[in-house]
Amino acid sequence: MNIHWVGTGLSAIPGLRRLIDSGAPVFVWNRTVEKARAEVGDLTGEIREYSPEALEAVVSRGDVVVSMLPADQHVPLARMAIAKGAHFVSSSYVSPEMAALDAEARAAGVALVNEVGLDPGIDHLMAHDLVDDYRQVAQPGDVVRFTSYCGGVPAKANSFRYKFSWSPLGVLRALRSPSRSLRGGAVRDVARPWHAIEAYQAPLPEPETFEVYPNRDSLPFVRQYGFDEAWDVQDFVRGTIRLQGWQQVWTPVFSEIETLEGPAGETRLREMADQFWRENSYAEGEPDRVVLFVALRAERGGQVIWDKEWVLDAQGNDQGSAMAQLVSVPVALAVETLREGRLPTGVQAAPHDPALVRDWLDKVAGIAQHMDKVDHLA
Repeated sequence: MNIHWVGTGLSAIPGLRRLIDSGAPVFVWNRTVEKARAEVGDLTGEIREYSPEALEAVVSRGDVVVSMLPADQHVPLARMAIAKGAHFVSSSYVSPEMAALDAEARAAGVALVNEVGLDPGIDHLMAHDLVDDYRQVAQPGDVVRFTSYCGGVPAKANSFRYKFSWSPLGVLRALRSPSRSLRGGAVRDVARPWHAIEAYQAPLPEPETFEVYPNRDSLPFVRQYGFDEAWDVQDFVRGTIRLQGWQQVWTPVFSEIETLEGPAGETRLREMADQFWRENSYAEGEPDRVVLFVALRAERGGQVIWDKEWVLDAQGNDQGSAMAQLVSVPVALAVETLREGRLPTGVQAAPHDPALVRDWLDKVAGIAQHMDKVDHLA
C-alpha cells in the first residue's frame, strides 16, 4: 500500500513529515518539485512533479491518494482513485459531488475519507465524544444545546485583531456567505457573519473572552453527530472564533464588502486581500494560535443535568504552525488508520467509532499546549 501525498502547501507539511518519518512508503507529488524538496527533501528522495496523468499512471490497487490541493480538485482525484481501486483522503468538507461517489466507492471496496483536518475534523471527533458520553444519561425530552467554535488567531494580538496564514481572499469571501443554525429551537438564517457576532467566555486555565459567529450550514451535522430524535435540540451552532475587539476593528471591512458586486467587486476584493496580506501576515517564525471549543449541555425539568466542553489551545512551534499541525496531522492519522484496515468503505467524514475517536484525540493532545475535557458541573 503506497501513499501518494499530493500537494506540499503551508497546511500540509507536519502530517506529511510524520508519515515519512514513520517509514511508510510515501511518494510526494507537487507541481513545483523544488518547493517540495525544500520542505521534505531532507527525509525522502521520492518527490515527483505532479500532473493528474503522471499520478494516475502509478497508482495501484490498495494505495492511498491524499489530496492537499484546492477543494475543487478533490472529486476528480477521488474518481481516479475509485477507478484504480485506491483509497482517498482529504481534509475538506464532503461536497454533494463527493457524496455522490459513495455507491461507486463501496462497490470498488475503497474508502473516500474527508473532513479529517482541524475544522472540519478535530471538532467532529470532540462532538462525537461528547454525544457518546452524554448518551449514557440521556432521556427523551431532554433540552440539548450544542456549540462548536474554531479559529486561528494571532498568538500575540495585533491592532487588526487578526493575522493571515495564507491569502486573505478566502477569509474575505467567507464574510459574504450566509449561515444556518438552530437557536431557541428555531432555524436561524444569517445573511452575513457580522449580523450574529456574540461574546464567548472560554474556560481556559486563564479565562478569556472571544467573539464568535455561525458559519456555513450547521443543520446537517445534527444527524452526522448522532443526535437522538427524542432530544429537544434547542441550540446547535458550528461557527468561527475571533479575538475580542475583532468586530469593532473590522466594521469598515464589513461595510465595504457589503457594497461589492460583479467583476469590479471581485477586483476590489483582491486589492483588499493584497493589502491585508502585506500588513497583517505572519512574519517568518512567528507563532500562530488555534483555539477550539466544543460544548454540549443538557437540561431536564428546568435543571442542567449534563454540561461538558472540549477545550483546545495550541501555538506554533519548531514543528510548524499550529494551523498546519492541526490540519495535516489528522490527515496523516486517517492514512495510518486506513493502512490498519480500521475504516469502512464508502464516502465518510472523521471517524465516530469511540475507540478511534479516543485514539485520535490522544494524539491531537500531543500537539496542543492545552487540551482538556471540562465538566462544568464538577
